[in-house]
Amino acid sequence: MPSNTEMRHLRRCVELAALALETGNEPFGSVLVAADGTVLAEDHNRVGGGDPTCHPEFALARWAAANLAPDERAAATVFTSTEHCPMCAAAHGWVRLGRIVYASSSAQLAGWLAELGLPPPPVRCLPIREIVPGLPVEGPIQSLEEEVRALFRRFHSAR
Repeated sequence: MPSNTEMRHLRRCVELAALALETGNEPFGSVLVAADGTVLAEDHNRVGGGDPTCHPEFALARWAAANLAPDERAAATVFTSTEHCPMCAAAHGWVRLGRIVYASSSAQLAGWLAELGLPPPPVRCLPIREIVPGLPVEGPIQSLEEEVRALFRRFHSAR
């Protein structure tokens, strides 16, 4: 169960996902937090600009590689609205970032898309642990599930 501070970070991820939605992007948001609790960086999905790799988790991994020492990366936590896709999980692993905490899982996302009669994403939904074995991962967080699900419904109903 996430602490109150961790829940604040997760709620910020959901806010960033809503911001992504408002700017014409798929609703994903992420926050990178240092071991001391300092928010280092945050981002939201930006695939609406035409580059399907503009995921916030990927952007945060690149930011961490450019701005943090290896020990700082390993001690950091990435909070995110939805579990990393395989591309983002691999970036996280290659950069050797620390723990991941997500509000909703990739399996939930796949189920929500199926409920809406939509095809699955072009990249298979796999658990982070299958991409980066041994990485500390927590999620999904049941209390945020419906809020994240509603963002995906809004995104796909507008299309």
